[in-house]
Amino acid sequence: MTNQRDPGAPDEPYLTFWRERHLCTLTTTRPDGSPHVVPVGVTYDPERRLARVIADRASRKVRNVMAAGPDGARVAVCQVDGRRWATLEGRATVSEDPERVAEAVRRYAERYGRTPRPNPTRAVIEIALTRAMGQG
Repeated sequence: MTNQRDPGAPDEPYLTFWRERHLCTLTTTRPDGSPHVVPVGVTYDPERRLARVIADRASRKVRNVMAAGPDGARVAVCQVDGRRWATLEGRATVSEDPERVAEAVRRYAERYGRTPRPNPTRAVIEIALTRAMGQG
């Protein structure tokens, strides 16, 4: 049995797992090529084949994505709960567009049950998904 999935058409257990409240990790690459892994909240939008992470635009994760240039950076987000796990991979870019940031905050509040504190320097890391793996 394969753990590969279509990120645009997840089965119900996989999608349900991504709707539950779980802390995730985001893996980006530093300019020296080493991995940078940090805890984050992630929202998954299979209809748009998109995952979102809100962050301060001065954070290392945002700087790592921006350092990759206009085509974005290859990244992965992952969550684990016992035997259940899920990873989404794709190309990340950063947006400071107020509407896109607001949509990311709305989705975060929906998944995590709380609205994040106001942050005038907030950005959203948008990950155009190319691969999904796991066992929901």
